[in-house]
Amino acid sequence: MEAQDGPYATVASELIGTPFARIRYLRETGSTNADGAELLGDDSAAGLSIVADHQRHGAGRKGRTWIDRAESALLVTTLLPTTLATRDLWAVPFWAALAARRALAECGIAVDLHWPNDLLIGDRKLAGILCISLIAGERAWAGCGIGINVTRFAGAEAIEPPAAFCSDVATVERPALLRALLLAYDATLDDLANPQHVARGWERAAGLPGKRYRLQKDGMPEAFEATALALGTGGGLLVAHADGRRETVALADARALRAT
Repeated sequence: MEAQDGPYATVASELIGTPFARIRYLRETGSTNADGAELLGDDSAAGLSIVADHQRHGAGRKGRTWIDRAESALLVTTLLPTTLATRDLWAVPFWAALAARRALAECGIAVDLHWPNDLLIGDRKLAGILCISLIAGERAWAGCGIGINVTRFAGAEAIEPPAAFCSDVATVERPALLRALLLAYDATLDDLANPQHVARGWERAAGLPGKRYRLQKDGMPEAFEATALALGTGGGLLVAHADGRRETVALADARALRAT
């Protein structure tokens, strides 16, 4: 366990005996994912969580910005304690989403999973996931970056599209939420050896098949609606169009739009 001068020392102590007992606390940083990326491949950093009160350059998927105010969100990147098969990296964000959903439920917050990497309350985003990796041939190191809006702050109403906060539903303390998240990681770590098991679990939690999605492909001017059927190998979303045509929307080539 690393010495702590922040609010997560007790969490680290409670996790002794698991691979996730090391927590590095920062009052402010550019990005916990950027900090974690510098440590990928360093065996001494395996299982480390980097958690910050504020990120100056928090990022989401496809270059979008993550907006927070100091101490308003749980901002954490956790380096997985073991390497993975490179071909299985696609399953990591879906595994992390299931762990975050489980942790939030333990804190009294029910969320919906929204492909590819969001957790919603209603149609508002509560949390997002952005994973990092370092590939060396057939093996890879990975880290899970998660941002969870915990406490609504002045000016949050200006965020577009509108965001959700744990405090909209229940009072949640960030250390308790981090503890629940890391314990969920520990309880489900072995699932990463079976990506299809992760995919089926994510489908059930996300309400697939039958969920309607509004999707925007990169480079296409118009969004389209389709019915989600399944999560494909590689993380793509298999959908059915109104005319019965099916296609897999690739993870890297599109985004799912939320209602506004």
